[in-house]
Amino acid sequence: MRCSLRLATLVLCSVASSVVAQVKERRVATSGAAEAAEWAARLQALADAGEVRLTRVRADMLLPDRRHQRYAQLHRGVPVWGGELVVQTGGQGIVSVFGTLYEGIDLDATPALSPEAAVAALRGPGAEPFGREGRPELVVLPLDGRYALAFKIRARRTGFDIRLYFVDARSGAIVMDLNDVQTQAVVGTGTGVLGDRKKVSARPAGGDFVAEDQLRPPRIATFDFRGDLAHFFAVSDLFNQDLARDDNNTWTDAANVDAHSHAGYVYDYFFKRFGRRGLDNANIAIRSITHPVNREDFFSYPDDIKGLFFLNAGYLGDGVMFYGEGLPEHLTFRGQHWNFTSGGLDIVAHELTHGVTDYSSRLIYQNESGALNEAFSDIMGTSVEFFFQPAGDGPLHADYLLGEDVITPGGLRSMQNPLAYGDPDHYAIRFLGSADNGGVHTNSGIANNAFFLAIEGGTNRHSRLPVTGVGGVNREQIEKVFYRAFTEMLPASANFSTARAATIQAARNLYGAGGAVEAAVTQAWNAVGVN
Repeated sequence: MRCSLRLATLVLCSVASSVVAQVKERRVATSGAAEAAEWAARLQALADAGEVRLTRVRADMLLPDRRHQRYAQLHRGVPVWGGELVVQTGGQGIVSVFGTLYEGIDLDATPALSPEAAVAALRGPGAEPFGREGRPELVVLPLDGRYALAFKIRARRTGFDIRLYFVDARSGAIVMDLNDVQTQAVVGTGTGVLGDRKKVSARPAGGDFVAEDQLRPPRIATFDFRGDLAHFFAVSDLFNQDLARDDNNTWTDAANVDAHSHAGYVYDYFFKRFGRRGLDNANIAIRSITHPVNREDFFSYPDDIKGLFFLNAGYLGDGVMFYGEGLPEHLTFRGQHWNFTSGGLDIVAHELTHGVTDYSSRLIYQNESGALNEAFSDIMGTSVEFFFQPAGDGPLHADYLLGEDVITPGGLRSMQNPLAYGDPDHYAIRFLGSADNGGVHTNSGIANNAFFLAIEGGTNRHSRLPVTGVGGVNREQIEKVFYRAFTEMLPASANFSTARAATIQAARNLYGAGGAVEAAVTQAWNAVGVN
């Protein structure tokens, strides 16, 4: 679900580039007051030397006396992609530092290509700049064993094949690309995908009603493309003529009802639980897309379209989500029936959480940081279910399965037992291949299981280590710990070890050192083999 059945792979291209030094990655995770105090002088020295730059300061939404500062690593004034320090400060100074610094960089930081020439280099694979990150940005790119000076450009090829491209700033060759589709008022009433009745916040328009929520602070809008995939591919923005529409404000299109209503639920959860004002914490618009294809046209499309627009959901960036059409009722995929994916509250919450990550820690969608990105979306997706639905089995009940209400039987993943779905529940058995951007959906099972164990307790099936969870009655504590760590404290290139340290630190900050919450989080990471 960034996307839920992510099909893309990481592509590395060999080029003639200026290679000067082996990549040396230094992970930073403070573990005590003395170490944190040392960082005050180190940070000042790095800033004085021009090796880091303060890029953002935000007040902590859960602890009023704390602030979080993000520092980008620089090499001769050029940002190092993935090089970042996240500093938590309080009344006594620095409380914690988490991050990644790259050492041994010795590149000439002057590009031979202009930004315009870098954009032109993308036209070979048929790509055009797309969205707010479409403007070329010069970065130092850590690659496998070397550094390269490159322009980072977010671009779209055919349809919604959206990728992050890195164009060598000297040769013009594409040195890396990553799939970047982060796949899965008046008040009317409507019937959702599962037959439940919902309120639909709409506005009058030309004698009809359109799916545009005017009761919440951001613009929350749902766009119905009515199966016109060519139109979907052709648009560069979303316009009012494509808004989902109903003639009497009693909505009967179930996919539209759920996409629209569930987006509002997710906004409410983040605000009520954490005080967060939408995806970017500044009420950016939330826009959902439904019916990019028609179910009855399933057999007329190639496999790549089927995998993306029937059997998927995705976050496209800039607050835009799309939801797959599902399958005709008589068809199954791998033994499962697929309904409209907007009908899964956890699916909608999963996709919107990719937007929260996009505007906070910006976890790089690759390898361990990408698996953490996916896990955080699963964690928040499940948390939204428990916030709005009673715990239990079956439709419209909260559980630790992902997508189970509309992908039946069983859903896509299990946080309680990732192994049952072929996903690792322990670091020792993590996926080490390059498929799926380095196993971002597969390895998410490790952090998912840690979250489950920290709440519910139990024994990890691989390590056999027991965990005393805080209990379902206290799940809010673990939700706040993981939210705070993943949005405020993790650097973009965080690995599992950094996530462990940050969540433990968040538990101490929120609920005190040595308490039950810190113990539950620590035991959970121990059980899944992250040390």
